[in-house]
Amino acid sequence: MKQFKIVVEKHPDTYVAYPLGLKGVVVGQGDTYEAALADVKSAIKFHIETFGPEQIDTDPPILEAFIAETGVAV
Repeated sequence: MKQFKIVVEKHPDTYVAYPLGLKGVVVGQGDTYEAALADVKSAIKFHIETFGPEQIDTDPPILEAFIAETGVAV
């Protein structure tokens, strides 16, 4: 059992979730937070089964994840 840190974004009409520490693009979504987590869990499993366990990027491991916000003039 491998634990992944998951980022979950709340959008006006859906939730989007994606894991940290995987090579490639893996995304899940759902109408609820729980649905998005379940979908991304399924997507992670499929990704590893399809492309192999070497897709897990664990060197160095992600110890913590933070969400930050900053302003940029555009």
